[in-house]
Amino acid sequence: MPTHKDLKPIRLRIASVLFIAQSFYSASFIAAFTLSPIIAVALSGNPTAAGFPNTVGLIGRAAFAYPFGYLMDRLGRRLALSGGYILAVIGATIAIFAIINNSFIGFMLGALFSGMSRTASDQSRYVAAEVYPTTRRAKVIGMIVAAGTIGAIFGPLMVAPSGRLIKMQDWGLETQVATWIGPFAFAAIAILVGASIVFLLLRPDPLEIGRLVATTEAAEDANSLEASQSARTMGQVFSAPLVQLAVLSMTLGYFVMTFLMVITPVHMNNNGYSTGIISGVIMAHTLGMFGLSGFTGSLIDRFGRIPMVYAGCAILMSSAIIAPLSLKYPLIGLALFLLGLGWNFTFVAGSSLLSNSVNTLERARAQAIGGMIVAISASSASFSVGYVFKQGDYLLVSIIGFSIASLLVILTILLTQRAKAQNPPPDTAF
Repeated sequence: MPTHKDLKPIRLRIASVLFIAQSFYSASFIAAFTLSPIIAVALSGNPTAAGFPNTVGLIGRAAFAYPFGYLMDRLGRRLALSGGYILAVIGATIAIFAIINNSFIGFMLGALFSGMSRTASDQSRYVAAEVYPTTRRAKVIGMIVAAGTIGAIFGPLMVAPSGRLIKMQDWGLETQVATWIGPFAFAAIAILVGASIVFLLLRPDPLEIGRLVATTEAAEDANSLEASQSARTMGQVFSAPLVQLAVLSMTLGYFVMTFLMVITPVHMNNNGYSTGIISGVIMAHTLGMFGLSGFTGSLIDRFGRIPMVYAGCAILMSSAIIAPLSLKYPLIGLALFLLGLGWNFTFVAGSSLLSNSVNTLERARAQAIGGMIVAISASSASFSVGYVFKQGDYLLVSIIGFSIASLLVILTILLTQRAKAQNPPPDTAF
């Protein structure tokens, strides 16, 4: 076990390894996601199936969240994370064979495995945070989320070239099929690289370092959560107003983002936009999601978690207003960029608030349950948006997104008042 004086270089190495692995993962995920709604519609022959891959993926993510939290404690962070990434390799491989064989069910099975792997990706930010003191966790979480910037840039850019590369192989595939499987082949290779980096280089295991940090913080502050010698029940943990607010911030922010994001490629495709233009809009969106994450973490540490939740809500509402106004490329690109940025604020602030509201004995299970709730919410958004789009087009989708963001503002006010009345939290929350 490393001593406390050794922690600085160890923390930096752990955060760097996780950042690099997340970069590979995000690039692969975004490349595969860009065409998934279009492929689902084509394979099923049903326009309402656009959100099905994301929905099935989120179901897998929700179902695997708590078991993965258990594995994180039993196997350690290194083995659990690398194993979770391998599930995405399996999912991408299944998706390739499903596209070749024109199998919608097979494509959904691939989405299920890919969704299960998202649990590992989701936990990476918490793994990085647990090796740092409480006062620095928001910035570290933001840094790991910022790894998605690499995906935002390279993921969409790999969609067309990967398809052309597959077409050049003379495997007897139809042009459309080759175009579709290219991003999934890229995804399988990129995630395999990320999994190998975690397995080989994530040493010492962050679980050991997290326990050392907890012991140090408990010794320095007898009133800290880490000073507790026992874990609360999950019922007790999730009855705390700030824990509820943390989960709601991530959940409702994710709902709004998913609701508008999933249907936008289909909306643009229906209006005659090329794959390249659609990829550009998705790139703008993912840059909003990840590009400013490091800065977001610094803002949270400076101004507090809850003010950043309010800011995120305001940006999400702005996106919902702009999105249906025009199909012109710059405007819809701006709307999707703001959609990603609003999600970023609510997600990073909520993640930091949750990480700081539980102790090391509760962390893996509480974060896994939080991830499960987020995934269930996002899957409901993805599942329902196709039907909503069919009934009321993009305008109705945007109105519902605006309403959900407004609801988060109201709930934040109520839960903040409850938290102040029951047990005044540290200044960093407000």
